[in-house]
Amino acid sequence: MKAERFGKKTEKQSASDRTNRLDDPKEQTAPKKKRGRQPGSPAPKRRDYSHLPARIQEVDVPDNAKVCACCGLPLEGLGQHEDSEQIEIETVTYRRVVRRKRYRRTCQCTDQPQTVTAPLPPKLLPKSIYGTSVWVHLLLEKFQLQRPMHRIISQLQLFRLDLAPGTIVDGLMRIEPMLTPVYNAIRMRQSASAYSHADETRWHVFIEKAGKKGHLWWLWLFAGEDTVAYVLDPTRSHDVPESHFGKTVAGVLVVDRFSAYKAMRQVQLGQLLLAFCWAHVRRDFVRVGKGYPELKDWALAWLLQIRELYCLNRERLRHAPGTSERAAAESTLRQQVATMAAQRDSELAVKKLREPCRKVLESLTDHWIGLTLFVNDARIPMDNNYAERLIRGPAVGRKNYYGSGAEWSGRLAMMCFSIFATLKLWKINPRRWLNWYFEACANCAGKAPVDVAEFLPWNLSPDRLSELQNSTAGNSNVNSS
Repeated sequence: MKAERFGKKTEKQSASDRTNRLDDPKEQTAPKKKRGRQPGSPAPKRRDYSHLPARIQEVDVPDNAKVCACCGLPLEGLGQHEDSEQIEIETVTYRRVVRRKRYRRTCQCTDQPQTVTAPLPPKLLPKSIYGTSVWVHLLLEKFQLQRPMHRIISQLQLFRLDLAPGTIVDGLMRIEPMLTPVYNAIRMRQSASAYSHADETRWHVFIEKAGKKGHLWWLWLFAGEDTVAYVLDPTRSHDVPESHFGKTVAGVLVVDRFSAYKAMRQVQLGQLLLAFCWAHVRRDFVRVGKGYPELKDWALAWLLQIRELYCLNRERLRHAPGTSERAAAESTLRQQVATMAAQRDSELAVKKLREPCRKVLESLTDHWIGLTLFVNDARIPMDNNYAERLIRGPAVGRKNYYGSGAEWSGRLAMMCFSIFATLKLWKINPRRWLNWYFEACANCAGKAPVDVAEFLPWNLSPDRLSELQNSTAGNSNVNSS
């Protein structure tokens, strides 16, 4: 148990040690498949690029080939052509010169100015030389693709655009309040979800805050049916999820076994039911099997039981509610749960049970009610893997750019994480949505619209939603002879 005592050294672990697998030497494994398409499998479909704009490049026959090589008579054009296509990528940075026309009065009126100049188009950041597309690019690169800002700047320099880091910081600081009302609406809707997932991960905010030691903060995740909200807080206390969900919440919260969720007032009052994660239980048995070779068979037996539980639940979900197949599958699932409970109790009754085994089974007993909520409500998932996948992106960002250098920067990060994750649930192209929303902010002199309801995914009309979901642009032909 050296790894448990002193911590894992990732750089020295083999690939198998980093997985949550416990291989059974008695189990016959299928031969390793060769890479590539397998015999008998259908060929992959060709990708359709017809939505991309087309630039026509005309290629003519050389002049010396337009005459017959034998008699020298000219060839006659058929009025036909053969087409072939290549996909190209072109990133262009350019100066958009706004040329405003001016007019002079021809009348003799004295109460009006002598010249009239066309007004400036609305700008996202008044007095800034950088347009909306620059800020959309920076937000997507950093908070969706998790790239550090210095690397984004280096990439843009390849396209002859040199951005000053201080200018970027100033612009993002001005953009942060524009996204606040959208984030607040997402968070409010998520907190009212009947079924939610929750998780948390480390985040660093490199500031000195009164009453806070060090730079370690916590990024909390709350995911509902149609919204995802991230909350950045200095603490890992139960006050964070308690405050997020409010006093009137009622429903199910899928979590790991972290004590903060159990200490929530809504949980103590029975308003929120905690559904615990079977993936975490499975990891308990894997750790015992890896840490104690003599207990590997015991751990493998329990892992097979958990695998069977997953299979039976998937079989239940395959059938529509109210059907005889669904009823039969539910009956089999309940029998498996009862079998596992009986086996757990019988093993705990053995006085000579090894301590690692006893600890795992006692934890299983303590969390049994929450672990079996899914049996009576098929809408509850068996694990919290969905939340762990959602928090993986910010965790990559933490490793790439270490966290946030200011409190406002941390707020911007959590808001962008929330907005982009929610847009992804609705299959909305975030670039299109940001351009649309920032256009409205520009029309409000660089401030958020008074009412952001029309920009929220759940309020969009079907036509508008389809337009934002469509990642393709209309066709356009550009001749480049």
